[in-house]
Amino acid sequence: MTSEQKALVLATVPVLRENGVLLTKHFYNRMFTHHPELKNLFNMGNQKNDRQQTALALAVLAYAENIANPGVLMPVIDRIGHKHTSLDIRPEHYSIVGKHLLASIQEVLGDAATPAIIDAWTVAYNQLAQIMMGHEAGIYAQQTERTHGWTGWRPFLVKKKVAESAEITSFYLYPADGGKVAPHLPGQFISLRIFLPQLKLKQARQYSISSAPNNEYYRISVKKEKGVELHTDGLISNHLHEFVNEADQVDLTAPAGNFTLTEEMNAPVVLISGGVGLTPLMSMLHSLIEQNHAHPITWLHGCRNESVHAFKDQLTAIVADNPQVKQRVFYNQLSGQEKEAGILEGHLDINKVPELDLEADAHYFICGPTAFIQKQYKDLVAAGVNKQRIYFEEFGPQVLALN
Repeated sequence: MTSEQKALVLATVPVLRENGVLLTKHFYNRMFTHHPELKNLFNMGNQKNDRQQTALALAVLAYAENIANPGVLMPVIDRIGHKHTSLDIRPEHYSIVGKHLLASIQEVLGDAATPAIIDAWTVAYNQLAQIMMGHEAGIYAQQTERTHGWTGWRPFLVKKKVAESAEITSFYLYPADGGKVAPHLPGQFISLRIFLPQLKLKQARQYSISSAPNNEYYRISVKKEKGVELHTDGLISNHLHEFVNEADQVDLTAPAGNFTLTEEMNAPVVLISGGVGLTPLMSMLHSLIEQNHAHPITWLHGCRNESVHAFKDQLTAIVADNPQVKQRVFYNQLSGQEKEAGILEGHLDINKVPELDLEADAHYFICGPTAFIQKQYKDLVAAGVNKQRIYFEEFGPQVLALN
């Protein structure tokens, strides 16, 4: 890009800040009108609640703000790239998106979208597309280079369906072809795709893998959401609970995601989860124990009550068998017996755990609802924890930018 084109893109930042979601809503409506088949690729639940539009608006704004040095966005590009490969996004999709995004900029900005601005954004988009396609090609290559790895959608069978709590059920997924699977990195997710009769569409959702890495199967642990209307979240999750049974088939893509144990884990680990956010941390905990992690492991978990506390008995057994593992649990509602058992009342609050040692060299992994992540992150930073040692996973479109 020329310096003049970069300046023109940067000049659109105030408009994107004010009208970014308006632009992305227009874009998605336009693209789905011309390419209704792409509804099978996008999460239509997040289209209903505007989370996808907001996430895209934030991404476009961040790119415009950093147009002079897009390399600073590599952590974001990596996260988006993992999500794209999990949905089997390919280079041809970038051409479609680019055509309708540029047309939407022109239609939403009207007379303000001069030919020079459209030319600048055309160059900018093509530059971003090349960066994204190149990065995603690398992720696809890594997936195929793994032992038993693959790319694209692969049929799996549900071999076991196990209730873990009143709301969360685990699904043990084995390749339908009888083959092996690539061991995931603890914390990664898989995309699961099924046909939804009420939408007359195939829909895919990402679910964290809750099992330890192995060559045989993946386990996902899914929360049943409240509400049955099409505009509510949880269309796929509820369908899995109600209609998918043992021996049924689903499609999966290979494990993806960068919310994982770091390569060098020679330090204490603190796992902080809210509700179903414990699923990727279960995989991390199992892996750390299997690796005979030599440092303390602390798990802090919060949920409404005992009935919705998934893996409660498993975690109790793990703590009993592994002296280096400590656990503190918060329930919103407590019985007298639970108070005697040492369970804390209220929402998870690290400041209410007096024995908690927030060591400077520890690694902190947070997963749960958006507000939960924000609170835990803020409290850790206030307690003096280095931001670079805090990692978090936000379910759904990424809208948090805390680091």
